[in-house]
Amino acid sequence: MSKKVAVGMSGGVDSSVAAYLLKEQGYDVIGINMQVWQEDGCSSSSAAEDARRVADKLGIPFHVVDFKECFKEWVIDYFIDEYMNGRTPNPCVACNKHIKFGELLKAAMALGADYVATGHYAVIEEKGGRYLLKNAEDDKKDQTYMLYGLTQHQLAHTLMPCGAFRKDRIREIAKEIGLLVHNKKDSEDICFIPDKDHGGFIKRQVPGRLAEGNFVDKNGKVLGRHKGIAYYTIGQRKGLGIALGIPVFVTDIIPWRNEVVLGSEEEIFKTELMAKDVNFIPFDTLEEPIEVRAKIRYAAKPSPAVIYPESGNRVRVVFAEKQRAITKGQSVVFYDGSYLVGGGVIESIL
Repeated sequence: MSKKVAVGMSGGVDSSVAAYLLKEQGYDVIGINMQVWQEDGCSSSSAAEDARRVADKLGIPFHVVDFKECFKEWVIDYFIDEYMNGRTPNPCVACNKHIKFGELLKAAMALGADYVATGHYAVIEEKGGRYLLKNAEDDKKDQTYMLYGLTQHQLAHTLMPCGAFRKDRIREIAKEIGLLVHNKKDSEDICFIPDKDHGGFIKRQVPGRLAEGNFVDKNGKVLGRHKGIAYYTIGQRKGLGIALGIPVFVTDIIPWRNEVVLGSEEEIFKTELMAKDVNFIPFDTLEEPIEVRAKIRYAAKPSPAVIYPESGNRVRVVFAEKQRAITKGQSVVFYDGSYLVGGGVIESIL
């Protein structure tokens, strides 16, 4: 009997081709579309319809599941709380850990599936009884940074067929098999903030909580007024709405004083950080310092660093060279060659 796999189908080209590839490989494939967010009467119904049409074309069963409640808890509420506490969250990391490979995996197994599959660009390998994550074939589309939080249980029950292909080939396959989504634009925005205005989103969600405050320099001197700390992130220069005659950047956010600290670009280059909530892929616990390549945001290039074990599921990360705009709330992720070692949430800059 063939293994059953439930593919999380968003209506995009990657998840659509993932479903096709797995069917070609002999899996018993079912499609699942996740309903995760609705604001001002606008929902993801058009994406669901795209996914349903693909499922019909491929001749596979299709289900829609309502994850709005758990998505609000694990992603939306977390996103708002982080910004309100002066940090810059990474909602895709949270969504992958708790929704796509948490709730979706549970739903898949409830439907009798052995695996959940997605259109992510990453490669899962099994070596010596351990599941590993490896960079995708397409470096420009690699998504391992967003997947460092996955557990061994999740990896053991996950398939990512797109990881072995380059993105242009995925689009070619979609076109060859007649999928209308073959030229559908990639989603590069936060799915619940298509207009990219995260400050405005938070203001709508928690009316009255986002208050104006002071821009200050590192000595506390007032430089002007800001429109609310959720509108800013470390290293930001554009959109500050203040003219001081010299270029200034956000160097710190102090939530308990509702202050945004401005300074020179030089002040945002640092070499050390502390990360919490660390998860490792090749092993469970870091016992001694190791050399890695690490990156502090998705679009960054990995840089040489040493990670040191600390108490409370933390690590101290020391980079060989200064990094620009290390940001609390973002993730720092570690690599050994093309393999993902793990990662954690940046708690403090040292």
